[in-house]
Amino acid sequence: MDVTRSLARQSLLVAAVAAVLDGAQMVMCGGFGLAPVAATVLTVATVAADLALAAPAATAAAVAVAQVVVKVSVAVFAHHYGLTARVFDVGFLVAGYQAGAWLSGVVSVLTVTLLAGGALTVNAMAALAGTNNPVRLVISALGAGVVPWLVGRYTAARGAYIAELEQRERLRRQEQRAALDRALADEREAIARDLHDVISHHVSAIGIHAGVARMALSRSDSESAARSVDAVESSSRAAMVDLRRQLDLLHGREDDGERQPGLADIDDLVHRVRDAGLTVGVIFSGDAPVLPESLDVMLYRVVQEMLTNALRHGGERAELEIVYRPGSVEIRETNPITARAPGVNVHRGLDGLDGIRRRAELFDGTVVHGSDSSGTRWDIRVSVPIGVA
Repeated sequence: MDVTRSLARQSLLVAAVAAVLDGAQMVMCGGFGLAPVAATVLTVATVAADLALAAPAATAAAVAVAQVVVKVSVAVFAHHYGLTARVFDVGFLVAGYQAGAWLSGVVSVLTVTLLAGGALTVNAMAALAGTNNPVRLVISALGAGVVPWLVGRYTAARGAYIAELEQRERLRRQEQRAALDRALADEREAIARDLHDVISHHVSAIGIHAGVARMALSRSDSESAARSVDAVESSSRAAMVDLRRQLDLLHGREDDGERQPGLADIDDLVHRVRDAGLTVGVIFSGDAPVLPESLDVMLYRVVQEMLTNALRHGGERAELEIVYRPGSVEIRETNPITARAPGVNVHRGLDGLDGIRRRAELFDGTVVHGSDSSGTRWDIRVSVPIGVA
């Protein structure tokens, strides 16, 4: 709104200045002493035509026509009375500029033709009075009729170009904001998956050990109860360490050489799961390559989620196989399906499986899971190419 008002004020200023200058030229040309009535009429027409320059852009063609008519009329008046003073220049030039800047297509071409014709007519009358030679006649006609129009066309094209650049910049900023929003959403999802893995793994172990301790105490088996309580203490301590590591990452702190766990920490993870009561057989195949840290952490979290699910929903023994192939890493985990959910895939619907799938997809990996043909064992395989960012 402020820009529109500013443009309107500037348009009125241009029109007022043109009217004052062209009116002053009419007064000083000497026509009032020879034909006061005709000079008055032409002066009023000149001022009115100039004030019309402040009209909306849609009237640019009509204003140009009015300017040509008034200019030619003044030229005829000056030629008739032998006046040689130059009159009526400013408004005509402004009208030519507006026609170039505001009009387009056939209307613009016809308008510039009319402007050039009007300028040629005025200068031809001046030539008849002996004030111009033919070369100057053509130059003046082009200068008065065509050049302002070309300047207007250039200004309009430049304005459109700048507007396009501004629009592109706005779109770029919108895309950046959208990309940032997506990145934040992905980061929140990744944080949620990590917290889910850490908490579910350790809390599951704590719950199992607490149950074992309770049963041991009920049987007055102090040795078994003590082992279970020690395992609860160890699991809770490990949970706090992992949670602190996650919070440090959220705050951008990785001090004292601490790092996220990777496949090199699988033995410790398996040891904790075994302490929680799940027998785990582990097989490594192939030569372990140097993995990018992000991929290494992701594979560790996948194994952690697999073993946590086996601990919570599987049987007494799980088999874990990690195979290093040329260009890929494959992880497979199998375990019996417990009798407490006969005929039902107890893993279905768990957030853990969805988290595994999402983690693998970030690295162009694939996940295949389900029960075998007998329905007695659960099998999940994750294959991830090496070197995919």
